[in-house]
Amino acid sequence: MRFARRFAFVSAAVLVLTACGERLIFEASTDPTIAPTAVNGTDQSSDSSTEDGTATQAPATEPGVISWETCTPGTTGTFECGYLDVPFDYDNPSVGTFSLYLVRRLADTSSSRIGSMLVNPGGPGFGGTDVAAYAEWYVSDTLMERFDIVGWDPRGTGKSTPAVDCIDDYDRYFAIDSPPNDAAAKQEMVDLTQEFVDQCTERNGEMLKYISTENSARDMDSIRRALGEEQITYFGFSYGSELGATWVTLFPETVRAAVFDGASDPNASSFDQAVSQLKGFEQQLDAFLADCAKRPTCAIYNSGKPAVLFDKLVNDINVKPIPSTGGRTSVTQGVFYTAVVQAMYSNTLWPQLETALAQAISGNGAGLLKLYDDYYQRKPDGTYGNELEAFLAISCLDDPEGSTIAEVDADIPKFAAAAKRLGENFGYGYACALWPYRVESRVKVTGKGAGPIVVIGTTGDAATPLASTRKAASNLEEGILIVVEADRHTGYGLNACVVNRVDTYLLELKTPDNETYCR
Repeated sequence: MRFARRFAFVSAAVLVLTACGERLIFEASTDPTIAPTAVNGTDQSSDSSTEDGTATQAPATEPGVISWETCTPGTTGTFECGYLDVPFDYDNPSVGTFSLYLVRRLADTSSSRIGSMLVNPGGPGFGGTDVAAYAEWYVSDTLMERFDIVGWDPRGTGKSTPAVDCIDDYDRYFAIDSPPNDAAAKQEMVDLTQEFVDQCTERNGEMLKYISTENSARDMDSIRRALGEEQITYFGFSYGSELGATWVTLFPETVRAAVFDGASDPNASSFDQAVSQLKGFEQQLDAFLADCAKRPTCAIYNSGKPAVLFDKLVNDINVKPIPSTGGRTSVTQGVFYTAVVQAMYSNTLWPQLETALAQAISGNGAGLLKLYDDYYQRKPDGTYGNELEAFLAISCLDDPEGSTIAEVDADIPKFAAAAKRLGENFGYGYACALWPYRVESRVKVTGKGAGPIVVIGTTGDAATPLASTRKAASNLEEGILIVVEADRHTGYGLNACVVNRVDTYLLELKTPDNETYCR
């Protein structure tokens, strides 16, 4: 999600459900050494806002055509797959074309079908077709009965073409020790970041100018028109909330209903977003250590002082990274912090982190490396998708605020002051400072004219802290907030309270009370 783009750790969501129907959310991120900051270059799309911040729409084009074919991407339901061509630049369609890949899970009960529900799992950089293919992991049976669930891989991602492709060896760029211990180590970080950026621009060319969130929001309207529907419903998780907020602001008259789960404030500055997320991660790490301190069975209990062991392990790894086997990277501070952050997205991952820390103290870094690999979506065969590369490309492009390496360095003490354990490491990251393209401005989210929008936040969300989610709801002309008590990212599916209220809204357009609290 495009929050905290100046963090070493910036999130991109992949959502998973357990067999019992409770959602577990694993978020992936960019490298602790390559955090987004933006500078130089412009998006080729026109300015989308008037002086008063009111969004304007690009000139309408003729609706595209989706050539649907029967397919079987999932295990339950009837599916169709297809492609929709959309222009690189809506103001200049001759520049080039993206071919968006779509999956549609048809409503189980056609006689009571309401319409299409577009879905997005987060990111940016993650495709949305899996949400439709495995809709039973994401939404209730009732929603699957009444809606065609339509997922698409946003421009630059997944099976849509062209797709961002930068690197193959993640360890080279993402496992580097961070924070650097001296000027030489910092220069190595800068050099590697430049190498990463160069590979991205060389492999992808002009396409990188056109994969902004605003353009993806315009793609949503192209999908709506291709579906032949005057209004559509939308369910977005994590960054999908920001994408949805941009869409409802640009095309309010086309919104039937929308739910944003795990939302951050899209109107906040990059720095403010970064500080908010940093504090969220630090808060959850403190909660993890406090929980461990209460339990003698905790693997790092240490007579009720697990924080002492945690801090010592950080220092020990800084002095001597833990060696790995099979040609993999050693467990550096970069790997360590990535593993910790991975576990902070849900308290269901805390036992895994607890065990991994105990192993690391004994000289075995396998558990930490596993969390690091999960964070970066490493596949069993050792390969990676393009999710994290697309994430970085979109995040950097989306940030109109210019910055330099010197300015990034100047902010590091501010991050360190905001969070004693994670702050300094989170402050390092030079990718967007070196990125060649950025938009001139972002759409100011208002949701004016879109009607009631339901926004969900959880009390212990590290990635999109509740305070930021409240601001996201307040940005909207008719934002309705549901708060779920949980130590994890996103709240739909965690209990009957939130499911019933969200489903009633989506099915019957009956809004819940603002500030509904679900335990």
